[in-house]
Amino acid sequence: MKTPYKNIYSILKLNRFIVLAVVLCSLVCSVFAIWMAISTRNMALNSAFAINTDGSIIPLKLVTQKENFRVEALAHLELFHTYFYNIDASNYEKNLEKALWLGNSSVDNLYRQKKAEGVYNRLLQYSLVQKVLTIDSQLEEKEESFHFKTTVIFEINRGSIVDTYELVTTGKLLIVDRHFPHNPHGLLITDYFENSLRKVPSQN
Repeated sequence: MKTPYKNIYSILKLNRFIVLAVVLCSLVCSVFAIWMAISTRNMALNSAFAINTDGSIIPLKLVTQKENFRVEALAHLELFHTYFYNIDASNYEKNLEKALWLGNSSVDNLYRQKKAEGVYNRLLQYSLVQKVLTIDSQLEEKEESFHFKTTVIFEINRGSIVDTYELVTTGKLLIVDRHFPHNPHGLLITDYFENSLRKVPSQN
């Protein structure tokens, strides 16, 4: 007895259905996997975890991290501008050495420029006292880097004459390893630039 052959068109239809079903399932699995990967990445970016003393996991939100960074950044900028501009004949070498730890070559280049122009020699020669009065810094995040603009009000005491100045500086902040006591906040000032300096009426 002869075995009846199946209709070839029926076989082709069945094969096409199986192929389409496999492709569709693969597409659905791929989309799901991509969605899970993106979701996991977003959760990781928005959360960090720390281990408590009892072994429990403590979630730390990115918002909190950014708030902490802002506090660290403002403290770093205040520390740097105090060291770099609050100087007199007795402390300028020590303060400038501390300031240079908080910035990169852009800060060092400015220091060398001021030294070449005789700024620190005049400080010694005339016993000048340069005192910082206020430091106000603004932070802005641009393209995954942190830019700052700082306004420093300081006065120069020449004995019988006291002049007050407003200095505006800009630059970026780079996250680095903490180095106590030289760089306690783990930040480095880059692209540092003194934008403007003008004499203002004395605040006294």
